[in-house]
Amino acid sequence: MTLTSYDGKPYRFDPGALCLELLTTGGPGAFARYEVLHQPADLAAWVTHSRLPDGLEVSVSDRELTRARTVRDALFRLTAARAHGRRLDPRDLDVVNAAAAEPPLVARIAPDGTHAWAPGATATALLSTVARDAVGLFTGPHADRIRVCDAHDCHLLFVDTSRPGRRRWCAMEHCGNREKARAHRSRGRAQPAGA
Repeated sequence: MTLTSYDGKPYRFDPGALCLELLTTGGPGAFARYEVLHQPADLAAWVTHSRLPDGLEVSVSDRELTRARTVRDALFRLTAARAHGRRLDPRDLDVVNAAAAEPPLVARIAPDGTHAWAPGATATALLSTVARDAVGLFTGPHADRIRVCDAHDCHLLFVDTSRPGRRRWCAMEHCGNREKARAHRSRGRAQPAGA
């Protein structure tokens, strides 16, 4: 995904999972100020920027948009809890599990052998697909690699899929470089004169 920094510079952010891509659309509490899902077309637009294969056209009702924000907020709290080693809230688990219980998006093979989507995709099916991805993440081999960016002012959540499992930043080109520069300046100020 391409995100935009506070100073307007685009950077690549790979949260490592479809379900975590939805968290970039806003969130609960203080994160509501980043809300981008204001109307049904906003959720449909998010699909085109997600890791889902191209060609998916999703119909979204107002009710489904409200539900998308509810599922996203529950998933946000669950992911943050996991990243910080806290207990998962059963109410949030119920929200995600209920979404996962719905029929998911249906993929198929097009006559030319490429990936295609069955017609009639709904936001309910989209949310089921996202929630099922979350179930796979939270119960799979990378469940203990869910992280929050180490930058002092960044709260992006991601799953560390790197081989060594030591990813610290949402994106090296964004927070990683910024934090390393900040640490370098801090060390420079701590050096005694003439040292």
